[in-house]
Amino acid sequence: MFGQRGGKSEPERVIFVPNYNVSVAEMLIPGSELSQHISTAGMEASGTSNMKFALNGCLIVGTLDGANVEIKEEIGEDNFFLFGATADEVHQLRKERENGLFKPDPRFEEAKQFIRSGAFGTYDYSPLLESLEGNSGYGRGDYFLVGHDFPSYMDAQARVDEAYKDRQRWIKMSILSTAGSGKFSSDRTISQYAKEIWNIAECRVP
Repeated sequence: MFGQRGGKSEPERVIFVPNYNVSVAEMLIPGSELSQHISTAGMEASGTSNMKFALNGCLIVGTLDGANVEIKEEIGEDNFFLFGATADEVHQLRKERENGLFKPDPRFEEAKQFIRSGAFGTYDYSPLLESLEGNSGYGRGDYFLVGHDFPSYMDAQARVDEAYKDRQRWIKMSILSTAGSGKFSSDRTISQYAKEIWNIAECRVP
């Protein structure tokens, strides 16, 4: 991949951030334009980092899972790059996969072949690839429906590319993401917890 920096085409870089923590997040999140939250629907117990990204105007690529559900509702579907199966579809899709009814997208097969080619180094990716192809069960037989969600994910990325080329549109989406994220403030959350879970009242300072 290549990107434009200073008018010149240079190779894109993938950077691993070691020792990721809140202090690092405070710098990284406000500087991000796109964040991916791609758990299989129904598998993510919660989620707060995507709320922080959305609040800072970073757009989200994600499945309808965890906090993504509320984020999409609050900022609007037009400002969220949604893909993948929904939670109520997962069980049936796993059954179809187990019964040999799944037909993989050619792009998915091509991606797996590219990984096998050694393009990403000498690391042994066979356990990962076998988990996408083996018997059914947790961690096997593509339990997380990567193959099913892959073409939808690729389509979402195409929508990202299209939106990013239109800077005015992207900026508008970013602003609306921030504007719609008020529900995720800590003040609102703590107030709701106090009322509905902890059953405590305010103690105002005189």
